[in-house]
Amino acid sequence: MIIRKTIWPHTLSDFFSMIFILTIVPLIYWFELWVVLPALYKYNTIPYFIHFTIGNFIMLNIVGNFTYTILCDTSINRTIVPVSTATPKNGWRLCTTCEILAPPRSWHCSTCRTCILKRDHHCIFTGCCIGYFNHRYFLMFLLYLFIATVYAFCYNNYFIWARINFEFPMTIIKIIFPLAIFVFGFDGSIEQFYLLLYIVSVIGMLFTGVLCVYHFRLVFSGCVADESNKNKDTYDLGWQQNIKEVLGERWFLTWLIPYMKSKLPHDGITWDTKSTWEINNVKNK
Repeated sequence: MIIRKTIWPHTLSDFFSMIFILTIVPLIYWFELWVVLPALYKYNTIPYFIHFTIGNFIMLNIVGNFTYTILCDTSINRTIVPVSTATPKNGWRLCTTCEILAPPRSWHCSTCRTCILKRDHHCIFTGCCIGYFNHRYFLMFLLYLFIATVYAFCYNNYFIWARINFEFPMTIIKIIFPLAIFVFGFDGSIEQFYLLLYIVSVIGMLFTGVLCVYHFRLVFSGCVADESNKNKDTYDLGWQQNIKEVLGERWFLTWLIPYMKSKLPHDGITWDTKSTWEINNVKNK
């Protein structure tokens, strides 16, 4: 993996979004494993050990995939291509901003100030673009965030409603408008803070759930966000090969841990299309 030269966010929105993720994820982690879990299961019991292990496994994947997404350089600056292959016929084009020849499926990002190989989108929560070499880590980061929030939601319901003193309409207001907790105060109890974390986890579950559906649908169709409205079926090689294009040759194992190597089938520059893929498959048969 080639490390990005500049990993700091380029805009204030990216900066504050990253600060939010770097703050809320450890906070929810602490809440679930050191507050909720001991309240539901006794220490040194089998259920406690199982849930504690699962929680740390999920956290490891969130942190690992988030780190790799940020560190991995997916710009065109990481590649050197012979000039003879860089022709418009092969899908190359001139990027007037970078003033260089950009390979097929690459797009310029005004925030990152460079062209990104197989650019999907710019993610404000990681402060970088999601492209060919870090797409896998972004998807797994998103997936494990969703799993974590669903897992937390299931157990938080047992924990939170046994502790919250329900008062109509104040509790309803605080549930619908989480920031109202800061306006009306915490009522001198830590339970109000727990309620805020519960609400944040519910919102996170809904948000990451929608994002998972959107991005995994793109993966299964063989395109990225920048291609969803154009050339949608050009690179559709079948669902299994489409997954390999993003997760690599060991796609069935990459969900286990981010540190597992899984070689991608291309170099981020040359691509198989639906027509060439079908022709090659016929020849191989």
